[in-house]
Amino acid sequence: MDKKYDVIIVGTGVAGLYAALNFPDNVSVLLLSKREPQLSNSSLAQGGVACVLDTIHDSYKLHITDTLIAGKYKNNLSAVEKLVSEGPDDVLKIKELGVDFDLNEDGTMCKTLEAGHSRNRIVHHKDSTGKAIVDGLIARVKKLPNVTVCDNALVYSIDKVLNGFYINILRDGKTMHFGCNYCLLATGGIGRVYKYTTNSAIATGDGIAFAYMLGAKISHLSRIQFHPTAFAAEKDRERFLISEAVRGEGAVLLNCNGRRFAFDYDNRGELAPRDVVSNAIMLESIKTNSEHFYLDITDKPETFLKNRFPMIYERCLEEGVDITKNKIPVFPCQHYLMGGINVDKDARTSVSGLYAAGECSHTGVHGANRLASNSLLEALVFSRAAAADITRCIKKYGRKTLGSEPAHRSISGKPMPQGCRSKIREILQDAYFVIPKPEKYQDSYKQVEEILNELCSENYEINSDLVEAKSIAIVASIILDEVREGINL
Repeated sequence: MDKKYDVIIVGTGVAGLYAALNFPDNVSVLLLSKREPQLSNSSLAQGGVACVLDTIHDSYKLHITDTLIAGKYKNNLSAVEKLVSEGPDDVLKIKELGVDFDLNEDGTMCKTLEAGHSRNRIVHHKDSTGKAIVDGLIARVKKLPNVTVCDNALVYSIDKVLNGFYINILRDGKTMHFGCNYCLLATGGIGRVYKYTTNSAIATGDGIAFAYMLGAKISHLSRIQFHPTAFAAEKDRERFLISEAVRGEGAVLLNCNGRRFAFDYDNRGELAPRDVVSNAIMLESIKTNSEHFYLDITDKPETFLKNRFPMIYERCLEEGVDITKNKIPVFPCQHYLMGGINVDKDARTSVSGLYAAGECSHTGVHGANRLASNSLLEALVFSRAAAADITRCIKKYGRKTLGSEPAHRSISGKPMPQGCRSKIREILQDAYFVIPKPEKYQDSYKQVEEILNELCSENYEINSDLVEAKSIAIVASIILDEVREGINL
C-alpha cells in the first residue's frame, strides 16, 4: 500500500470537490481525477442551479411540486424535500467560496426560467455555470492542507476489506494502491454508453461498475434522460448542449418545414419537461420523415445573445452557425442519468463505508425525469451530506486498521480487441433511445453479455481502454436487463 487516507473521493466534478471542502482539517482526503480535474460533466453544465432564494415570489413547495411533476411522481419525496430545503444554503456557500454567479445591480443573483419550472429560480454564470462552479471549487480545494489531489489517476479496481477499501490506480504507466476507511464515488454519468451524448469523454460509468462489482444496489439505471436540444453535429460523438435556458429566454422549436410544432404535443410547448420535448421531436420526425430540427432565437437583440450565451454563441460559430442570424440545428441525444448507485439521504450505499454522490448516484430526487438545473443542486446537497456522515463516523468509531491487503493482479496481458465499445454504443443507441424498441431488448442484452463475458474472462492488458470497455458493458447490461425484465421505469 502506497498510503492510507481517511477518505478517498473518486471524481472531481462538483460532487467530489464540494465533498472535499466539507471535511474538517483533521480528516485526510485523497481526491482522484481520471484525467485533468476540470474534465467532468459538471464542467459542461450550462444552464445553472435551481434553488429558491426569493420566498416572496417563490417557495419550497412550488420547487418540490415542479420536481415531482417533471419526475412523473416517481421521486423519493423526502429526498426532494431535503434537496429543495437545504440546497439554497449550499448555493450561497459556494458563492461565498468564490463562485462567480451573475448578479443584478442590487447584488442579488440573477434568476432565469427553464423548462418545467413555474418560477424564475435558476441562478447562473452566463451559459457556463458548471465550469464556473468547478473552477471556483478547484481553486479552494487546492488550498486545503488535508486534501491531496491526484490527477490522471485511472482507478482500475476497488477491493473491499474488513474496515475499508484498497483503491488501485494506474498513473503514468505504473500501479499505485491506496487504502481508506471510507470511499466516496463521484464519477459522474454514463454518456459514453451511447453513440451520441452531451457528456464528457470520461463519462463511462466507472463508479457504477465498481459499486456493482462490490455488491452495492443499483437502482433504475434505465431512467435515462435524452436532452431535446443538442447541437446536431454531423460527426462528433460528443455533442454540445444548447441549454434549456435558450428556450427559457424565448427560443422556438421548428421542424424541417420551419413550423413551430411543440404545442401540438403539449400545452407547455418548448418549455415542457425534457422527456416531453424529446418525444415530441421524435414523433414529429416520424411524421415529417426528417431529422432536421431547429431552435430559433434570432428575434432577440444581438448584444443580449452574445452576453447571455457567450459560450453557446462561440461554439455554434465554430460550426458555422451565427445564433443571432441563423437557426440552430438540434436533435435529441443522451444527456443525463436519473438512476445509479442507490443511496440514502446521507449518500450511503448498501456497502458499509461506501458512499456515492452526483450523477452516478440514485437519491430518488429526479424520479423518472430530471427537472432542469436540479443536477448541480443534487451534487452539492448530497456530497455535503456524505462528508458530514463520514465525519460523524470517524468521530464515533475512530480510524480502524483496514485489514490484509489483497494480492494485486499484474496489469500486463494481451491487447484487447478493437471495437467493443463502439459495438455496445450502437446496440444501445438502436434499442433504447427516446422511443424504445422493446422487440430488440432480449437480443441486445445477449449481445452485450457476450462482450462483457469476453472482457472479464480473457487476460487482457489493464489500461484505460479495458477499464472503460468493462464499465460500458456492465452499465449497458444492467440497463438492458432492467428493460427486458419490465422493471418499472
